[in-house]
Amino acid sequence: MNTPFRPGLTGSRLDRADQIRVKDELLDEVRGNLRARLLKLNDLDPEINPDGTLVWGSMADRPDDAELLFLGLDDGIPCFAPLIENQPPAGQRAYAVWRHLDIMPPEEASTYAAARSLIEWHRGHLFCSRCGTRSALSKGGWGRKCPECNAEHFPRVDPVVIMLATFEDKALIGRQPLFPPDRYSALAGFVEPGESLEGAVTRELFEEAGVRATSVRYLTSQPWPFPNTMMMACIAPVEDDALTLDTEELEAAKWVTRAEVQGAYDGAVDAAFIAPPHFAIAHTLLRAWVDGK
Repeated sequence: MNTPFRPGLTGSRLDRADQIRVKDELLDEVRGNLRARLLKLNDLDPEINPDGTLVWGSMADRPDDAELLFLGLDDGIPCFAPLIENQPPAGQRAYAVWRHLDIMPPEEASTYAAARSLIEWHRGHLFCSRCGTRSALSKGGWGRKCPECNAEHFPRVDPVVIMLATFEDKALIGRQPLFPPDRYSALAGFVEPGESLEGAVTRELFEEAGVRATSVRYLTSQPWPFPNTMMMACIAPVEDDALTLDTEELEAAKWVTRAEVQGAYDGAVDAAFIAPPHFAIAHTLLRAWVDGK
């Protein structure tokens, strides 16, 4: 990855091997490979080893009612995830998986994120949006195809901007009611149709906090599989530090200094807030600002 930043959930070692997933005969070969591995999951949550690496089984571990999603090749070894279609999308809930992400290396979490996002997408898109017929897996699980009208459907990724507003030597952080007590993060929001990243950052900052961006600088990105967003991190200086909060979106917001952010990262007893978890891109964003990037 050609960037000075390494967000969590990035850097998977898997070769997605598009040349295989577009040809049924090659997919049959990798499915029959004696070294092929199947990702072990508890519904959508991963099984992990003590060092945080993913647990893989053999193809013999495949549940009877599971289809196979071809994730790619790991040093030539085919890797799959099981898809049980009759289970509903997870929806919003308290994520027990966060305890696993806390110890998972970024590249392992990245592989898991791809598998989880694919599974959730399939469970929520079993029927053709054009004609309503139940569709079938295609391209090794990286798409679906309707047997009636031949429409092809591909996994959806929703674009989200996550941004740090800055004024003089301060940065703006906020919290939602669902956050753990005292946890704050960067502000974020979905990119709307017909909108640039810069436009989305500017709009969201004004809507949520009443501050007007004077410029927007893109920093880095992260896939976030809860369920399927692409987080794009930006830094945006603003005109002034007066806040007008949208209390439907934010429970609270405040300006913090670099020293206060560093205190949160250090776990100081008098820290001004609890920092976002290290695997979240908000952590990377605040770290970059503290380091003057």
